[in-house]
Amino acid sequence: MFVKALRVGLGQLIIFIDFLTRPSKQKRSAPDQAKVDAAAKDLTLYQFHACPFCVKTRRTLRRLNVPVALRDAKNNEQDRQTLLEQGGKIKVPCLRIEENGQTTWMYESKVIIEYLHKRFAAA
Repeated sequence: MFVKALRVGLGQLIIFIDFLTRPSKQKRSAPDQAKVDAAAKDLTLYQFHACPFCVKTRRTLRRLNVPVALRDAKNNEQDRQTLLEQGGKIKVPCLRIEENGQTTWMYESKVIIEYLHKRFAAA
């Protein structure tokens, strides 16, 4: 019981600190941002709201100004089932990438952030 309360408290603290220190968005020209928006339509991030690794990934998305659909794999049973059945495991963060008719499930915040930087930092 104590451990759960501690985890919830720390999660709320992480969310609060993230709110206070939220990074500014990358500025792009309207046509360049439209290209990023179009590319981001094929991305979905499965996450837990208070997970520190998910927060880190969401901060990168904000910094790069990439509007990705977020799915709550903790509180939404349908999203959790999709992650398990299609992704293979309930582990967050997980980026679902749909390209050329294929779906890739990318785990690990470090790998996801590296992918986002390669794909969107120069855009």
